[in-house]
Amino acid sequence: MGLKGGPTQDEIMAVSLFKLNIEEGDVMADIGCGTAKISIEASKKCSNVYAIDRRAEAVDYAKSEIEKAGRENIILIHGEASTALEDIGALDCAFVGGSGNIEIILEKLKSVVSGRIVVNAVLLDTVSRTVNKMKELEIFREVVHVQVSRSYELVGDIMFKPINPVYIIVGEVE
Repeated sequence: MGLKGGPTQDEIMAVSLFKLNIEEGDVMADIGCGTAKISIEASKKCSNVYAIDRRAEAVDYAKSEIEKAGRENIILIHGEASTALEDIGALDCAFVGGSGNIEIILEKLKSVVSGRIVVNAVLLDTVSRTVNKMKELEIFREVVHVQVSRSYELVGDIMFKPINPVYIIVGEVE
């Protein structure tokens, strides 16, 4: 059984991680980590990944996925990101997959990140709130709208079925 709201589609993950501009040895936070798919992939380059989620079922699911992947450089945190970020310290980049309290989270991230912040959103309200807050914080760079379709067989031919579009919002703290 899957976790509600996840996992991030591979194609969306690829664009999001590219936009994060992760360098070897970076320290990253994955806020609203859900299934930990982003954390696991990022941990292949990062020295440490802080995977944060406030939902107990997400933390349990993520723990299982992290163990299956054999990743030992992911620190799983059950709690509110705004509180957890106070205890983590400096970050090179951050990914936000959950949009609760996005304005507060962005304020906290601006004070601890020295690099890219990438937010994935599916709701237009979240896109608007995120862009507006990033502009207010003077960290906004761009929004990328990604629409992916996957092939499947239909009557002996190939057809494409669209996957819900995702907005990838990029900010950068210099």
